[in-house]
Amino acid sequence: MKVALLAHTPNPEITVAMAAKLCYSAADIDTIHDGLDEEKAAGFVDMLAQIGHESPIEHATFTFGIEGVSRALLAQITRHRIASFSVQSQRYVKEAQFEYVLPPEIAGDKEAEEIFIQSMENAQKDYDRLTEILMQKHKKEMMDGGMDEKAASRAAEKKAIEDARFVLPNACTTKMIVTMNARSLFNFFSHRCCNRAQWEIRELATEMYRLCVEVAPNLFSRSGPSCVRGKCTEGKMTCGKAAEVKVLFEEMAAKK
Repeated sequence: MKVALLAHTPNPEITVAMAAKLCYSAADIDTIHDGLDEEKAAGFVDMLAQIGHESPIEHATFTFGIEGVSRALLAQITRHRIASFSVQSQRYVKEAQFEYVLPPEIAGDKEAEEIFIQSMENAQKDYDRLTEILMQKHKKEMMDGGMDEKAASRAAEKKAIEDARFVLPNACTTKMIVTMNARSLFNFFSHRCCNRAQWEIRELATEMYRLCVEVAPNLFSRSGPSCVRGKCTEGKMTCGKAAEVKVLFEEMAAKK
């Protein structure tokens, strides 16, 4: 897995503070920035957290580049709907020797790992064979319709991989760019940094959290799983390790 913070709102905490200042003072847009240094911005951010006023933090956005994650993770992260996603397409990009994510529990068992790897190899062979069969079929039809061979080959391959991709596994890796505002990230971290989240998306969320804390430490000081802010919200499904999780996230925040 590779995660990078590609871009973010310049001075995100000051941007949030300007929005908060406009809400709670007689300031206008010509003077909204006056006197807002990092210390005062941190004070506004802290005030918003204390009173639970979250809409001003929506003005700060963060864009991440993500590689080496599974299509299974893609299905999970796109459930967070207040976000923008750009994902490498299996319709337009041929999966030649596709890479895949090997779950740790499978990697820890020799027999299970052998079965898994064989399954991935079989999927690649089936994908390649289906692509070839469909490509030849579509190419003939296109050339019979008057298309020249070079153009027919390109168009036929694209059409072939649209259907051949159906045999590819959830483990197949993908790449994406994801943009969320800070409020959406708070929700994302609350659910996906939790110990009860699925291991792969938890790893991703934790790394995204670490990157956000580096550039906006005050804004994300109360972010993370629910147990960081107080009582675990998982009820009887709790992992029972709230104290350990809280320490982990406090340490990450301290390294800003």
